[in-house]
Amino acid sequence: MGLEEYKPIIVMVVCQFIYSGVTLTGRAALLQDMSSRVFVLYRQSIAFFIIAPIAIFSRRGTKGCFMGWKTFGLISLLSFVGVTVNQNVYFEGLYLSSSSAASALANLVPAITFIMAYILGLEKVELRSTRSVAKIIGTICCVSGAAAMALLKGPKLLNTIEFHSNQPTKDTWFLGCLFLLGSSFCWSIWLILQVHVTACYPDHLSLTAWMCLIAAIQSGILTLIVEPNTNSWKLTSPLQLFCCFYAGLGSAITFFAQAWCIARRGPLFSAMFNPLCTVIVTVFACVFVHEELYTGSLLGGLAVIIGLYVVLWGKAKDHEDVISEDQSSQLASDTSTISCIIDLGVPLLPDKTSIN
Repeated sequence: MGLEEYKPIIVMVVCQFIYSGVTLTGRAALLQDMSSRVFVLYRQSIAFFIIAPIAIFSRRGTKGCFMGWKTFGLISLLSFVGVTVNQNVYFEGLYLSSSSAASALANLVPAITFIMAYILGLEKVELRSTRSVAKIIGTICCVSGAAAMALLKGPKLLNTIEFHSNQPTKDTWFLGCLFLLGSSFCWSIWLILQVHVTACYPDHLSLTAWMCLIAAIQSGILTLIVEPNTNSWKLTSPLQLFCCFYAGLGSAITFFAQAWCIARRGPLFSAMFNPLCTVIVTVFACVFVHEELYTGSLLGGLAVIIGLYVVLWGKAKDHEDVISEDQSSQLASDTSTISCIIDLGVPLLPDKTSIN
């Protein structure tokens, strides 16, 4: 196994560290009384200004994708659900709960996506199939772990006092977990909608730039409605400025890295590294931020991670079956084609001299 084979692994590990940094720095900015809506606005704006020039220069000399009103409406809907609502709900839940809870509950996305796909008829379930049973068990494990994190905090394991003095009260933990659960639902809906949007607009880099721009505009309108006082838009410390810039830069970098890894190894390979972010965030939050860690949160997070891998195993088996069916159909097609080929070099009627 050469260095070339290790590159996707290295890239995905780096991505998880970047994601962990976004979670930790985002919570640090929010604990300094920064509005979560303003944070999302600045994050998407910075990401747009980073991605847009790359998207423009990469399309020079090529014909871009056509965007009609229907496509623009779908992209706007995708931006609203997957970025505006998702990010605002996520960072509000991050502020009200903890960094470790936010990163752990994000692992619910594959299980929630499976449930939604089954309800919409996009996913088939056969109780006699091992892979279907695995996806059901994994989903139940994920949901049980999430419920344990939200409802059963249990005894405190580490850190009696958090580093930041203006942290939210302990009564907001359950509300924060509900916000994070809503974020996972929005992300799952975004994954399902993205299939239809990419079919109409297959330029992924340009699509990401449009989504960042539209989400920034939507977040700005939302902030003006909820917080009409423009003083909340001000960045009062260098830490807040750094956190916003890092979050926007992290969004741009991880987009390229994730797209490259998915093209090389597939989406399941990318999803397998998500629990690493949970481990990194939990360790760094406890050591550097002195974030409180509870028994229920730890056990619930482990249950979510185990359920995630069980669901991914079931999806991997589905992917293998699809590939084998495609290969079988291709082989049957090639066989039928070969049987119909006529060798024009051989005469249809035998030569008279050969008969004589």
